[in-house]
Amino acid sequence: MSFEEARAIELLGRVPYGRVATSMRALPFVAPARHVVVDHSVLLRLHAGLGYHHACLGSVVAYGADNLSTGERQVWSVQFTGTAEPFEPTPEQRGLFGADPREVDGEPFDPVYMRIEPQFATVHSLDYSTERRLKHAA
Repeated sequence: MSFEEARAIELLGRVPYGRVATSMRALPFVAPARHVVVDHSVLLRLHAGLGYHHACLGSVVAYGADNLSTGERQVWSVQFTGTAEPFEPTPEQRGLFGADPREVDGEPFDPVYMRIEPQFATVHSLDYSTERRLKHAA
């Protein structure tokens, strides 16, 4: 695992949600997903009722997450690609995801799980610290 991939995995462990992107019927789409990091793999939980998992499973997908809405001074964004594979979580892994949502778009939540081994990771960072702004203004 490269330094960039290891850094991306470490940052993903800090936030619970991200977005998975692939194409469905030759059109791109992005869907929100709950993720957890286990042994350098990213485990995703999506709502099966939307059918997005059908386009993802067995395909190369992009996954991204960030801390843009946290208010932190050190802002980062992670993106990686990898093949989405189906998996059935152990009870311990299921517990890492936390409580399931009650509903998605008015339908009862029906979880489906995928595993992605991150490849081609990128990490972007923005520094909003006051010290840096004052130094560059001088």
